[in-house]
Amino acid sequence: MAVAHLRLRLLAAMVVALVGLQGGSSATFTISNNCGYSVWPGLLSSAGSAPLSTTGFALAPGASQAVAAPAGWSGRMWGRTLCATTDGARFACATGDCGSGDVQCNGGGAAPPATLAEFTLDGSGNLDFFDVSLVDGYNLPMLVTPISNAAAASASSGKCAATGCVAELNSACPADLRVASASSSSVACRSACDAFGSAEYCCSGAYGNPNTCRPSAYSEFFKSACPRAYSYAYDDSTSTFTCAAGATDYAITFCPNAGTPTSVKSSGQNPQAAGLPQLNDTMVYFGGGGGNPQASGATTAAYSLAAVLIPVALLLL
Repeated sequence: MAVAHLRLRLLAAMVVALVGLQGGSSATFTISNNCGYSVWPGLLSSAGSAPLSTTGFALAPGASQAVAAPAGWSGRMWGRTLCATTDGARFACATGDCGSGDVQCNGGGAAPPATLAEFTLDGSGNLDFFDVSLVDGYNLPMLVTPISNAAAASASSGKCAATGCVAELNSACPADLRVASASSSSVACRSACDAFGSAEYCCSGAYGNPNTCRPSAYSEFFKSACPRAYSYAYDDSTSTFTCAAGATDYAITFCPNAGTPTSVKSSGQNPQAAGLPQLNDTMVYFGGGGGNPQASGATTAAYSLAAVLIPVALLLL
């Protein structure tokens, strides 16, 4: 009898454990490359989050790959461009490189500038929280689209919507934020914090709160082109989105506007061409590099913004 009771108690414990494992809400991320060149997605789990099945892989033009995330997962995803293997068999990318020396990022984050998608699953109020951030700069267009049923969308109080930056900003990037490589005159666009390092742009020190850290001409360049994306550290009100946890999957698309060329594509260069392994060693930064930007920089940002004529609203409606 005692043995029977012990077996029943063990069985009950196993059932409780299985229910606990299955009760959490998870999501599937489908990452697609709509660019005219290869993109290498990078994936980074936040501290304390369970690792994903992959931390990096290659996506040829038109390819996609699904990645399942466990309940409570938090982390970020981005695209790496102009990647190749050096003579020493070290893998490196001109933009978004994670420093691992491998296609898998293995816990490494994106080197700025990089367009970032950030997620927290099963957050407060049984909601997923997500955003697309340009706080660390921009390297390619990205769109995050929630895929959920009508009831789930309604439960998220109208904030379950697509977000991202679908505009091509590299060619329009202000000169003092622009990043070039051996193969292209513009492959990425730095944030003002990364370019100049001042507390005013980095929202640090005396500017470390939303009352003192305000939008700048540079952050407004990003915000005007991509109104739903984070443009500086305290850009929360218009840039954070929520969907019902456990009832929503997410599509992440690079270059969602297929008709819009990007600087890599329009340069006529093949990102996998033989001459690209040295790209990380030949990056060229225009302007910035410390101190304050010249007064002409803000004017340059305004003129650059005028050149961005992308139908952003059509893709985000």
